[in-house]
Amino acid sequence: MRISVGLLGRLLTILLLTLAVEFVASTILYERSSRALIRDDEAHRLAEHLVIARKLMSERPWAERPAMAAWLTTNRYDIHWAGQTRLGPPDATTRGEAFDRVMEWEPSLAGSDLRVKLVAVGRSAQLFGALRLADGTWLRFRAAAPEEEEEKPGWHRILLAFLPALVLLILSALLFRHTLRPMGMLARAAGRIGRGSGLTLPEAGPTEVRRVIRAFNAMQARIHQLITDRTQALAAVGHDLRTPLARMQLRTDSIPDPSLRRAFEADVAEMEAMVGSLLSFLGGEDDPEKPVRTDVAVMAATIVDDAADRGGDATYVGQDHLEASVRPVGLKRAIGNLVENALHYGHCARVSAMIDGETLIVRVDDDGPGIPEDQLEAVLHPFSRLDPARSRNTKGLGLGLAIVVRAAEAEGGTLQLANRPEGGLRAELRLPLR
Repeated sequence: MRISVGLLGRLLTILLLTLAVEFVASTILYERSSRALIRDDEAHRLAEHLVIARKLMSERPWAERPAMAAWLTTNRYDIHWAGQTRLGPPDATTRGEAFDRVMEWEPSLAGSDLRVKLVAVGRSAQLFGALRLADGTWLRFRAAAPEEEEEKPGWHRILLAFLPALVLLILSALLFRHTLRPMGMLARAAGRIGRGSGLTLPEAGPTEVRRVIRAFNAMQARIHQLITDRTQALAAVGHDLRTPLARMQLRTDSIPDPSLRRAFEADVAEMEAMVGSLLSFLGGEDDPEKPVRTDVAVMAATIVDDAADRGGDATYVGQDHLEASVRPVGLKRAIGNLVENALHYGHCARVSAMIDGETLIVRVDDDGPGIPEDQLEAVLHPFSRLDPARSRNTKGLGLGLAIVVRAAEAEGGTLQLANRPEGGLRAELRLPLR
């Protein structure tokens, strides 16, 4: 399953990752610097302790030095007097980093042949060393590493460090949302193109967003102007075509041959139907009709009665009354087109209107040959015709179902076509109940 993440979510994710990397890096650096400071502090205290021990031990006679060493021993430093023990020459292990740190704090220990060695004892580290006194005797020492600092995780420090990051994340989310608000307005305005008069957006937000809004407003104005020009041109063409068609209709009455007169009348009626369907489909972007409360059941029954009066096999079997907020002219044209298609191609039309949950359904069934399954979507496109299931012996330009689709979309609904198992085609207008 693919999860769609909006621009705000992506920005917050990037910010969160940045904060996480910064938090982890700063925590690591802080811990390392803290440990370095602790080591420096331990080296400083050890150096001071050794200087004091050397002075006090040098002032005591040999007999008192063991007692003095015990007195100088603490819970951190173990001191004892080794007498005239012979030690080998110092090597790299006794003159390493620990030695340098101690000598950095007390350079005076350089004349005492200081030796310091870091030894790992279990899970902790300890410093072992020796210091030569002025009379040639040796003072040995051991310094225990601080255990509390190494074993206790600083959760309180982590929480305190994370709190500003959390506040920054919330503040950034609010600022991002305010910054991206013009993008939401742009998306809503783009969804209205072709469904209304459009909406001129105010130029707000960052420079890049203002440029996009400016380009969108210009594009919307151009599209609206093109549609307006097309609508005016079609209206003019329709008016000009209807005038000669009316004259032709009048002149057919003067044709003495009845069969020829009927043929001329049929041709004129087909041309009028073509012009009407074309103007209806290409009527323009703006829909002046507003939704009103309408009894859809009565409307469907009236359309069926008109078809039956013209000799068509049309029946209504739905509810007697069903009110909904719809555009009556557009919906009446849509239901009429479905009934005409059913009568022409399926030889009969059984119409019903019902409610299914929050959906208004107007259903039209026929007993015709149906439509191939792979063509059920294609017939909804403008100027689409099928052979041989749908002959070309029909009025119009193949815009009947396309007009129905447009009327359904204006109501926020859909047109669904399906072949009935018992034969024939079922057309359903499914509209939201308002």
